[in-house]
Amino acid sequence: MPLGCITLGEKKDYNNPAEVTDKYDLGQLIKTEEFCEIFRAKEKMTGKMYTCKKFLKKDGRKVRKAAKNEILILKLVKHPNILQLLDVYETRKEYFIFLELATGREVFDWILDQGYYSERDTSNVVRQVLEAVSYLHSLKIVHRNLKKLENLVYFNRLKNSKIVISDFHLAKLENRLIKEPCGTPEYLAPEVVARQRYGRPVDCWAIGVIMYILKRLSGNPPFYDEADEEDYENHDKNLFRKILAGDYEYDAPYWDDISEAAKDLVSRLMDVDQDQRIAAQEAINHEWISGNAASDKNIKDGVCAQIEKNFAKAKWKKAIRVTTIMKRLRAPEQSESGGSPSPEPPAGDTESKAQSEAAPPVQPDNSAKVGVTAEASSSCNGEAEAPHTAAIEAWDE
Repeated sequence: MPLGCITLGEKKDYNNPAEVTDKYDLGQLIKTEEFCEIFRAKEKMTGKMYTCKKFLKKDGRKVRKAAKNEILILKLVKHPNILQLLDVYETRKEYFIFLELATGREVFDWILDQGYYSERDTSNVVRQVLEAVSYLHSLKIVHRNLKKLENLVYFNRLKNSKIVISDFHLAKLENRLIKEPCGTPEYLAPEVVARQRYGRPVDCWAIGVIMYILKRLSGNPPFYDEADEEDYENHDKNLFRKILAGDYEYDAPYWDDISEAAKDLVSRLMDVDQDQRIAAQEAINHEWISGNAASDKNIKDGVCAQIEKNFAKAKWKKAIRVTTIMKRLRAPEQSESGGSPSPEPPAGDTESKAQSEAAPPVQPDNSAKVGVTAEASSSCNGEAEAPHTAAIEAWDE
């Protein structure tokens, strides 16, 4: 079934698995993500290499919704900084999504390999992300998943390669303001934490967080809590209070040599008031992006060991979380077989810190409207996936 033949939500004929294997050789498994497996695929007729994302329907309703949502959104978009959808197949057991293959490195890996890294390099990365997001916003698409620096990759290994973004399984058309919480705690915008209705400005907030991390080069986001990460409830309450208050710092020594223009753009992207937050297109026109305000000074010296330490730790944690999530997803779903809903928390984004099955929900208190748990925030695909927490039930009301 060629691209364009799937009409989501309507009765259709399924592809035979042979139609996929007749056209493509599915080769090396690149990685396993929370909802799918990603392979390299070779088109037999042309020999061209692509990326194939395979979603197994047996892994549950969340996986099926993620696949359908990614197909729906990717069929609407075409931009040089977005991995292009090329082909789609749906069998009775799987969804196969074929995309352009990005062969370049992740942004952090590229930084670590450079002997020289400046604000100008960061500006180039952020500009390309902003251009992709501005395009999405012009179509009234909210990405809602701009939070993992590993998802910002160079398209190829050439010196002047472009940056591309991917992972659209949480993207949503902004036909009206969105209500379901979604995202990794450290990247959540205040309006999401406060359980307000939200829209495209949440993507700009996330870009501000990304820019902060790229500028600081220590691997830490602007909002984090140094409390024991195993104490999920207090950790996330403290984190959310900081987000709601816009409580972050341009701390020494990481920001000592950073231009005022860079700090200004970060501050405008992370404005707590979503109505005052700078839009993606406005940010592109900011002097730090389009002008000459970004410094050429090398800001890498003295921090490489710290970024390697923190980012390696984050990758190790992510690998453990992915394994845990996939085991949960592939367990039989009681709810689909007519039984009572499983008490396990829903699987979500692998960057979420709260993957402990025993982790208690974060309850709102009188000092701050902290109502989004880490697990709750990472599992919405088009509609709220409703984790079993009072906080999200309150949101839905």
